[in-house]
Amino acid sequence: MTNENPRPILLWLVAIGFFMQTLDTTIVNTALPAMAKSLGESPLRMQSVIVAYSLTMAMLIPASGWIADRFGTRRVYFSAIVLFAIGSLLCAFSQSLTQLVASRVVQGLGGALLLPVGRLAVLRAFPREKFLAAMSFVAIPGMIGPLLGPTLGGWLVVVASWHWIFLINVPVALVGCIATMKHMPVGRGHGATRFDLNGYLLLAFGMVAISLSLDGLSDLGLRQATVLVLLIFGLASLVAYWLRAARQPNPLFSPRLFSIPTVSIGLLGNLFARIGSSCMPFLIPLLLQVCLAYSPLQAGLMMLPVATAGMFSKQLATRLVRRAGYRMVLVVNTALVGVAMASFALMSPEQPLWLRIVQLACFGAVNSLQFTVMNTITLKDLDGGLASSGNSLLSMVQMLSISMGVAAASAVLAAFTDVFSSAAGVLQTLYAFHATFATMGLITIASAWIFWQLSPDIEPTAGPHEAAEAS
Repeated sequence: MTNENPRPILLWLVAIGFFMQTLDTTIVNTALPAMAKSLGESPLRMQSVIVAYSLTMAMLIPASGWIADRFGTRRVYFSAIVLFAIGSLLCAFSQSLTQLVASRVVQGLGGALLLPVGRLAVLRAFPREKFLAAMSFVAIPGMIGPLLGPTLGGWLVVVASWHWIFLINVPVALVGCIATMKHMPVGRGHGATRFDLNGYLLLAFGMVAISLSLDGLSDLGLRQATVLVLLIFGLASLVAYWLRAARQPNPLFSPRLFSIPTVSIGLLGNLFARIGSSCMPFLIPLLLQVCLAYSPLQAGLMMLPVATAGMFSKQLATRLVRRAGYRMVLVVNTALVGVAMASFALMSPEQPLWLRIVQLACFGAVNSLQFTVMNTITLKDLDGGLASSGNSLLSMVQMLSISMGVAAASAVLAAFTDVFSSAAGVLQTLYAFHATFATMGLITIASAWIFWQLSPDIEPTAGPHEAAEAS
């Protein structure tokens, strides 16, 4: 090792990787209309740019631990940064939507490995009693990424072009590659276990088929029969995976995870609650630019109240859970998230700016609180060999829900655009957005029933804010 005390530098290295990943998840949203104009596409049909990235990440996360054990954390982390940089360059030079989507897949391959492999390196470098504090430090840039992403994306589109939202990743990646070779431990595993390739293929195919079936309703132009077949095959593939996993000695995710009530309810609640709320960073900037004539920079600035209120509301999680309990907080707050989402159906050009800001801040506060408490209830009862598996499964569910949420919202938006075809010009699109917000809000409210299945007697054994950041 070239440094006698590499641990602080290792934390900074992993934190920068996490920042790159979370920044790129949000920076694209405000630039979608500019991309659509440049590529000759409709801004309402650009969801594949987001779906491709998040779905690729969801697919690779289950294999990330085995890959790191097999090839070593330094080599894999270095390769992840290189892949991310190559994908960014390909995105910047894309000449069509198809090329851009393919480039986002390459970028997602790198992004999927950044946090899991970095987290593994921190886990091996720090003793257990210091791991929580170390991961809390790593999580701070991860919160700054979504805070800066929409505004930075809008600013780059205005002062330069949308290509620069990808090109700025290249110098950061170059610094990251140099730092990785100097300060990342080799981390060669203790001999990787046999990889469950057949199980992985079943799981990956299921996720892709379900996401494509949703995306096909709005973007791919697939016939209804094809969409139905994809959906059925996707669900069958996921069921086949879990049936197979019950008979495997080393499955990707142990079925024993679902024998723990908080884990099973937390995972299902995460999936369905996030399907609704994950579409909001995609829908809001589109609504502001397409229907309310905001510039990309103005649309990005309007996302600041969402992120800022979210950072403050995280501090309330522990106090609320200790006073009301996990079940009551999650049931009530899930309903509030859905109501906040549905309230965007009232947004119009005549709405005062201050009211719009308050509306965005309220959504950001309840949505951030939701994520924090959902993550904590899912992970709080995991220990031993199930901790790593459960955490990886939660990460996969989170990325899958983004993919499904954006695809579902786009399909709903496309359907309502046809419904309101008799309306003239911008009004047709505005009414379609209103109906989409109301529909996705109702989906989120319905997911509160999942959290009602939690026992009312669950005691908070750790602060939800701290536990969620460590996850």
